[in-house]
Amino acid sequence: GIRRFHLYGQSYGGILAFEYLKRVAERKKMNENGRDDDARCLSVILSSTPTSVSLVEETATRLLDAIKSEEDEKETRNDENNGEDDESDAAGAGENKKKQDNESNNEQILESFRQRHQCRTPSIPQPLSDAYSHAGTVWRGTTAIPDYVAKPPSDGVPRMPSAMIMRGEHDFVTQECMEGWKKDDLFGHKFVREVVLAGCAHHGLLENPRLYGDVVDSFFAEYD
Repeated sequence: GIRRFHLYGQSYGGILAFEYLKRVAERKKMNENGRDDDARCLSVILSSTPTSVSLVEETATRLLDAIKSEEDEKETRNDENNGEDDESDAAGAGENKKKQDNESNNEQILESFRQRHQCRTPSIPQPLSDAYSHAGTVWRGTTAIPDYVAKPPSDGVPRMPSAMIMRGEHDFVTQECMEGWKKDDLFGHKFVREVVLAGCAHHGLLENPRLYGDVVDSFFAEYD
């Protein structure tokens, strides 16, 4: 089997990668034989991975609220520009039309959020659409682990692999959401590199594959 490998995790997958490595380190600490068969992870990349689910939820809500405020301002300006038609519009508008307008506005807000902070492409790339359609129903999204906060390994565990944390410039997983990987010493060492992908959001691999691939390949190559 594979004895030496690199590990990569995107978003929720990054949390799984970190917890896996931490568990391996804890088990090695408890191994009374002290045997080292050289089966190990050489390095790890956590891509757009928050240290706290509640923090990233708060951040995403704040970004959504900002977009909503922009849309409300646009709507107000449009109403002012079309003020002479207000009376006739009000007379003819029913509850159904208001509901449709609200639904349309909400869809526009979510689409704006996607294009700004999730995947900065004109439409959802097919691989991402396929991934969403085949996602599970239980272990899916932040609601599956709402209270998760990354914690460092216990004292005395073997050294965890060197790590790189990366995110997009416009990612909803902001610097605040990821800085704990370095600041809180979650890997038990200081060998944690940080990379911000210019012009990208949460799915840099799909937004700028060449840039993303070069960053990943160059980091892993250092530890081969």
